[in-house]
Amino acid sequence: METLKQTLLTNWNFMRLLRLFIGGAIAVQAFQLHDPMMGFFSAFFLFQAVTNTGCCGAQGCAVPAVKKKSTKTDEVEFEEIKSN
Repeated sequence: METLKQTLLTNWNFMRLLRLFIGGAIAVQAFQLHDPMMGFFSAFFLFQAVTNTGCCGAQGCAVPAVKKKSTKTDEVEFEEIKSN
């Protein structure tokens, strides 16, 4: 349940806010015009905004928010080549 709360409350960027605004605006129009198709479109945009997903799926179009830093260093072997 903690991940759901974290998803809802963090990482609000411009695209996520834009999806929320578009979904809300379409929802208002759907109610005013009694148009169920616009209601489905608004639900689609609102779902994307709430779950922070794009058209490609979960974080398919977004850059990962947290990058893992590797502290492990690999040993590199060098071989010297002499030319005559």
